[in-house]
Amino acid sequence: MAGPLHGVRVVEFAALGPAPFTGMLLADLGADVVRVDRPGTGEVSNDTTGRGKRSVAIDLKSEAGRATALRLVEHAHIVLEGFRPGVMERLGLGPDVCHERNPALVYGRMTGWGQEGPLAQRAGHDLDFLAVTGVLWAMGRPDEPPAPPLNLVGDLGGGAMFLAVGVLAALLAARETGQGDVVDAAIVDGTTALATMLLGLRSRGLWTDERGHNLLDSGAPFYDVYACADGRYLAVGALEPRFYAELVAGTGFDGAAADQYDAEDWPRLRQRWAEHFRTRPRDEWVAMLDGVDACVAPVLDWVEAAEHPHLRERGVYIDVGGEQQPAPAPRFTVRATGQPRPAPAPGQPSADVDGVLGEWA
Repeated sequence: MAGPLHGVRVVEFAALGPAPFTGMLLADLGADVVRVDRPGTGEVSNDTTGRGKRSVAIDLKSEAGRATALRLVEHAHIVLEGFRPGVMERLGLGPDVCHERNPALVYGRMTGWGQEGPLAQRAGHDLDFLAVTGVLWAMGRPDEPPAPPLNLVGDLGGGAMFLAVGVLAALLAARETGQGDVVDAAIVDGTTALATMLLGLRSRGLWTDERGHNLLDSGAPFYDVYACADGRYLAVGALEPRFYAELVAGTGFDGAAADQYDAEDWPRLRQRWAEHFRTRPRDEWVAMLDGVDACVAPVLDWVEAAEHPHLRERGVYIDVGGEQQPAPAPRFTVRATGQPRPAPAPGQPSADVDGVLGEWA
């Protein structure tokens, strides 16, 4: 069967960053996503976030191009755009104009700073948005600068995932009421929301603002990454006492504390664990702990990860057009999503606009 979003029509105006990732998620779930590219340009990276989509080339700065784009919008359920505030309005494709043509349309907007506020028109990237929310401050080890967490926390976690939730929630409402909505998804909003649990701990005095002194930020010696004898690494996440007891017994560690959560003893414990893990290569530790609930895993590189028995059996990595990519997620029992199509080349249409309109009308 087709994916759970089969029949949902999405117009994605080509951009960089999290908006295309949201479009990919919707396509993975079965939506028909048509990306509007600028004709003959390669300005949008031909990366995996284009998979499963079709592409049409439209000059949005021309009257004819604007009219064509609005014809697509008339028959769409969702629009996605990721430009600075005001850009789509200047093109004549803002929410007000689109809702005149299609009152039930869900108009999804992705920005870093949001649609309004003192920084709304300021340029920025993932790291900047993390910095002002306080989230970046909490990442890293003591006495070191905050550590950039790739762009997974801001662009994709606080941005794309919240945009996806927002447009799908608005789509449900639109189907009930016939009235569309505008979804203002800002990375600063979503990233801050991701920190809800940590802010709750902080408000209760259970989280300090000093980096590397808390349970989940490398402060606890039983929740950290350790180097092994061969220079490879183990991830240790034995937070609960019963898992920590399994870790101690399974590795033959002889320096356990009377109280695992005695933070004053953590520096000593960390040094002992670091010395202990350096006595054997990574895979020897993995073999010793096989079948033991000690919450320990090897830190794998991309090649190793694709060959890990668990990930291989579940098909977590798949081949799309000769390229290793993650499989669509999440999974469904009835409505399987199938194999994604390779991404279309930027600026080179993979579909004819009239053909798409003929299908959608």
